[in-house]
This record gives sequence, structure tokens and C-alpha cells, in this order.
Amino acid sequence: MPNCQTESHPPATTTSPPASKAPQTTEALQAEQAPVARDWRAPSQQEIAERKKQLSPDQFKVTQQQGTEAPFRNPLWNNHAPGIYVDIVSGEPLFSSKEKFESGTGWPSFYRPLDPQRIVEKHDDSYGMDRVEVRSKSGDSHLGHLFDDGPAPTGLRYCINSASLRFIPAERLAAEGYASFAYLFPEVKQVLPQSEPTSGR
Repeated sequence: MPNCQTESHPPATTTSPPASKAPQTTEALQAEQAPVARDWRAPSQQEIAERKKQLSPDQFKVTQQQGTEAPFRNPLWNNHAPGIYVDIVSGEPLFSSKEKFESGTGWPSFYRPLDPQRIVEKHDDSYGMDRVEVRSKSGDSHLGHLFDDGPAPTGLRYCINSASLRFIPAERLAAEGYASFAYLFPEVKQVLPQSEPTSGR
């Protein structure tokens, strides 16, 4: 069974800095983070339950049954567009393209999250492996696994399944309710939300 720890082929070209010798813990990253979004609202448990019913079979298997999608055959592993990645279930903002790098594994890889407090780490000894599972805080979605072989400055590699993520292009942040993250992409002009037409008398 494929897993994030084993490098797959064909290997992608790594364009990031060399790995750090002293990996940071997720908690140690908290002081380095920019302010979190204020326009995103955590959904209620009822809303989350409804959204789970709308998941595709692959999305459900990954997020609810701790599945792992195939490497190199998922939509976001080689996505290089500017934007952020949110939980497919809750919409919780999790990662940015600014911290995405080519790991050669065939899965989306990041060297840190947008906000470590939105990430839950759990010990995972399934399939005879000793790993750290990564889950979203609000949606409790299985995202992937965390390893300590990432690039500088953190030395971390968040190996994440595409099926657990939704990509928000940088120009759509304001329109999709993530305007607080537009500061990450000052070069991108925002597409503003359409206002409701008013009826004249």
C-alpha cells in the first residue's frame, strides 16, 4: 500500500532549499505565524455532517477512513498556482502555496501549515509503521502524515492527500471568504464577491 514515507517514481525535481538538520516541532512554529483568518467561520457539527454526505468516494475514504490516495495520480501534487489549501470538509484554512515544495513523493508537500493550531497530530502505528498522523482541528479530517525530512527553515514535511484538500486560487480568496489571507499574495488582484442586485421601484 502506498504511503507518504516511501519515495515514489518518477521523482520530481526538488526546487526547495536543502533539508534542515534540526527539525522544528509544530508547536515551535506557532510564534512565527501570521495572523489567522477572521473571515472564515468554523462550521457547526450539523454542517460538517452534511458536508461529509457530499464527499466523493475518494474524499470520504481519505478523510473519514484514513485512506491514502495514489501518488502522482491526484490533482494537487504538482499544482504550482498561488493560493491556499483548505480542509475539504470544514473549509478550514490549512496550507499555503508559499510553503509548498516538490518532495518527489507524488503527494502535495508543505514545510509548515498556515497556523499550527489548526493541525492535530496523532501517533499512527498502522501497517507496522511508526508515523505521525495529521488531522484538521475543526473537521477532524485525516489529511496525511508528518515527517522530519523536509527543507529549511523547518525541516518538516507535511505529506498531504489531495483528496483532503480544496485549493483556493489567490485571486479568489476574497470572493470565497478567505480575504484575510490575501496579504500573502500582494501581487495578485482579488476578484471581489458579487453583490446581490437591488430591485428598483
